[in-house]
Amino acid sequence: MYVILVYDMGKKRVSKMLKLCRGYLNWIQNSVFEGEITEVKLKELLSRAKLFMNTEQDSIIIFKSREERWLEKEIIGQEKNDLDTFL
Repeated sequence: MYVILVYDMGKKRVSKMLKLCRGYLNWIQNSVFEGEITEVKLKELLSRAKLFMNTEQDSIIIFKSREERWLEKEIIGQEKNDLDTFL
């Protein structure tokens, strides 16, 4: 499945979440990640995040789609992280 993950964490936890998400998804903007991920890997990511997040202060929002092609994305302004791969 294709997901967009957005998080809002307290200052003490934001770097942990950034590092965790980079292991599973592509960073596209501050606190925003996207990419293909299996259901098992997504559950693993969320399980690891819950170990350090404060559910009364922090939040994670996940938008899911079966495939990236069903998602129309428009970027206005500077793209933070270009995902193109040059061969």
